[in-house]
Amino acid sequence: MSSYTVVHLVAEYWPFAQIGGLADAARGMAHYQGEAGIPSITILPLYRAVTERYPSVSPCGEPFTVSIADRVEEARLYRPDFEPDRFAGGNSRTFFIESEEYFNRAGIYGDAGGDFADNHRRFAFFCRAALQALPEITSGRVLVHAHDWHTAWALVYLRTLLSGQSYYDAIPTVITVHNAGYQGHVPFGVLADVGLPDELFHLDRMEWYDQVNILKGGLVFSDMATTVSSGHAHELRTRAGGFGLDDTFIALQDRFVGIVNGIDDQIWNPGTDTDIEANYGRDDLSGKAECKAWLQQACGFEVNPRTPLVAMVARMVQQKGLDLILTANLLGATDAQYVFLGSGESRYEEALGALVARAPTRIATYFDFTHARERQLLAGADVLLMPSLYEPCGLTQMRALRYGTLPVARRVGGLADTIEDQVTGFLFDTFEPAALERGLKRAFGLFDDSKTWRRHVREAMDRDFSWHRSVERYLEVYEIAFERRSSQA
Repeated sequence: MSSYTVVHLVAEYWPFAQIGGLADAARGMAHYQGEAGIPSITILPLYRAVTERYPSVSPCGEPFTVSIADRVEEARLYRPDFEPDRFAGGNSRTFFIESEEYFNRAGIYGDAGGDFADNHRRFAFFCRAALQALPEITSGRVLVHAHDWHTAWALVYLRTLLSGQSYYDAIPTVITVHNAGYQGHVPFGVLADVGLPDELFHLDRMEWYDQVNILKGGLVFSDMATTVSSGHAHELRTRAGGFGLDDTFIALQDRFVGIVNGIDDQIWNPGTDTDIEANYGRDDLSGKAECKAWLQQACGFEVNPRTPLVAMVARMVQQKGLDLILTANLLGATDAQYVFLGSGESRYEEALGALVARAPTRIATYFDFTHARERQLLAGADVLLMPSLYEPCGLTQMRALRYGTLPVARRVGGLADTIEDQVTGFLFDTFEPAALERGLKRAFGLFDDSKTWRRHVREAMDRDFSWHRSVERYLEVYEIAFERRSSQA
């Protein structure tokens, strides 16, 4: 058993609140750390969506007050009456921070009108309340692990307003950047609004092109920082891939490392998956053929095992390469079939809908995402499409490989780290339609040789993308963070 507890502060956590991959990644870390004997606590806001989906969430302890700037606001801790990770050796617990004003809203980050204008204040309150609650829910040594800009506030508070308090001074911190495309850019006046001193508005602290950059503050004040693949760690240190924070990432030097996320190979397992048409494994792929026939029929396609079936499971946003897909000649030289699953910007949904209207027997779309449907696509497809503009890590390609579906992906970030070109998938470099078309052509060429294709499918299914290796790397990072903190205390 570890001699310390890891406290994850996160805006999303599966299964309670999820918009994207952050929820899966945070859950994977916490769960597998618990399995490895590292006690972990995850704290997230008590959104309305949580209580609507899981009404069996109960308060623990009395309400307490949180002082921020000139405001005194009320918070309360809640816990679920069940623990989704109770099978992680009892080492993983979940808490929520309740605030009627900040979190009892229709959305997590925003509603139909866009992002909430006070998101900076909502998550600052969450961080202050979580830090204040730490002594009540933990004992012994504690490490705070923040995730993305929403919880970067906690690291800033620890080293400014809470500095000089022995309990908080001893807490080492780690921040993981899951998506540097979202940084929390706010006006200068926000510092006073969340109770922080004006001197933080400095190039070496939180100033960024005449704005406050919340993620930058978390990076500057962290003991260690990570991102979700080694490839993306390199990209973030470049002018082209650093989202304007490349100098900050470079300045971190050896305090910044890349660790590839994992997937839960107990959940993502075609041998036991109850959502797919037939189960299968690497030594018997007959069930995958049944899944393909089922998916072709469900999409209204011709049921033909020799027609390549291509799936894309992604948010319909620019990052995922939708512009390439819409300008590439998908219906050109082959009779390939395509099915798209996800939701997002209306312009992409409408454009994909127009493609379906042109070729309804070869293209299908589902904009009502569910995990069950994702599993059905990954089990039934031959090829996964991931032509991302950037991809810090990506989880879908690892899930696809687990299900014997070979990705055609752009050689960026975690895609380059997890897909072996011409072995477990097909990588291309330039962000242009012709490059995507060439990648698909290579995949279809190999698919035509069914014996060779099956060999590559089995190789893909053999790859280990479980969280166990990633957890080992995080434990190394935690030990370094403790060493750095003890040297500065």
